[in-house]
Amino acid sequence: MITLENEGFVASIDTKGGELHSFFSKTNGLEYLWNGDPEYWPRHTPVLFPIVGGLKDDSFFYNGQEYSLIKHGFARDMDFEVEEVSATAVTLVLKSNDETLKSYPFHFELRHIYQLDDNRITLTYEVKNPSVTEMFFSLGAHPAFKVPLLEGTNYTDYYLEFEKKETSSQWKIDGNLIAEPVPFLNNEDKLPLKHDLFYQDAIVFKDLKSETITIRSDKTPHGLRYHFKGFPYMGIWAAKDAPFVCIEPWCGIADSVNHDKNLENKEGIIELPPLEKWSKSTVMEIF
Repeated sequence: MITLENEGFVASIDTKGGELHSFFSKTNGLEYLWNGDPEYWPRHTPVLFPIVGGLKDDSFFYNGQEYSLIKHGFARDMDFEVEEVSATAVTLVLKSNDETLKSYPFHFELRHIYQLDDNRITLTYEVKNPSVTEMFFSLGAHPAFKVPLLEGTNYTDYYLEFEKKETSSQWKIDGNLIAEPVPFLNNEDKLPLKHDLFYQDAIVFKDLKSETITIRSDKTPHGLRYHFKGFPYMGIWAAKDAPFVCIEPWCGIADSVNHDKNLENKEGIIELPPLEKWSKSTVMEIF
């Protein structure tokens, strides 16, 4: 486990999946991330790469060949290497190998660049295409935040506060695939948390205007603000009756039920030219 620390805050990062496991405030004694209890969900903040969500029939076609790939891809289960590290920053890298090429026919370098600044931790996802042909990929964040945050408060004491008032449909999930939209938010900037919101899987949005969502409660001044500029899709999810909520900004989305399974036609797919880099950043700000 890699530890980043400053005067008031500590972050712990595992090389397995390049995953942030803990973001702790020494000033108020609060842990803000889900602890990974396998009774509910054994992960903390996995990366979704090289796909987000599920594929139709768990497979795709590229250049006439069919490949099988599990939901959310393989990066979250692989070991990253430490490339650079200091007291408040670390760069982890995952590179394609013979095994990844069996299910995903592209060479890649995926970096997680963490930077701790006061009460904020920035995670920059960087994808490099080291080959002389284009690559296609999606990438998503999947952090789980502890709710309730404060002892003596309940799950339903908390709500998600959107940066802007939102009018947006929820895209229903059929199995692991995106199905039809249904009305959900109507000029609203608050989503009260309750466990049954997630009994039929994640709430998926395609058109949020907000680039920040804050977890708040009227019963405590403490909470978390999550910034995700430049991510066009959003999932909000929790395991059944679990004491956490996931706020998941995505560059990419699960296949629709009508997708033709060709990777280059996949909604939200990113095409990265030869030898180019792509990056997006998220910021967790705790208070």
